Amino acid sequence: MIRTALEQLLYTQAVPETTEQQLRALLRWAKGSKQVVAQELGVSLRTVQRWTARKVSARSRPSGPHTALIEARVRARWQPRVRARRRAAAEERGLVVHTRARFGFAAGAGTSDDPRLRLLTVAVPGEVARELFHAWEAGAPDGQHKVILGRALGHVYFRQAGQRADALQVKFGEVDFIDFGLA
Repeated sequence: MIRTALEQLLYTQAVPETTEQQLRALLRWAKGSKQVVAQELGVSLRTVQRWTARKVSARSRPSGPHTALIEARVRARWQPRVRARRRAAAEERGLVVHTRARFGFAAGAGTSDDPRLRLLTVAVPGEVARELFHAWEAGAPDGQHKVILGRALGHVYFRQAGQRADALQVKFGEVDFIDFGLA
């Protein structure tokens, strides 16, 4: 969920969702050459021709591994300059995190510090964005992203940037939704 929200932050236009749209994008980048697309995907020219046939009845669907490969190739090439600019801006100026998640503290059961759903919109510094992107590139699971965000949100929001409750340990639990914006 966090990985998807980070990826959405980097794009100004949505990445094509269907395999048909993704194949059209690959063909557009190859200037209509089905041979180039076939070489890029490691399949035969005839296979690409079957996938992109004009008649719907003659069209075949790519297999699961081919669908994943097509999606990966499109995502890797989708808006590279926009992605680079938005990532640089996030790492320089920071992110705005808008989330509803379960936050709580190390405290006894039944206290007001029990984990509960909270709606937060908080600006976090660029170092946090940099750390999130490095974890994303390394293929880290959502759990690691939660640790990074929990630490950052705890510092900025709950401890007010180190001005109160220094020893407070914030637990960032289940995430209902999360969105990122540029600060």
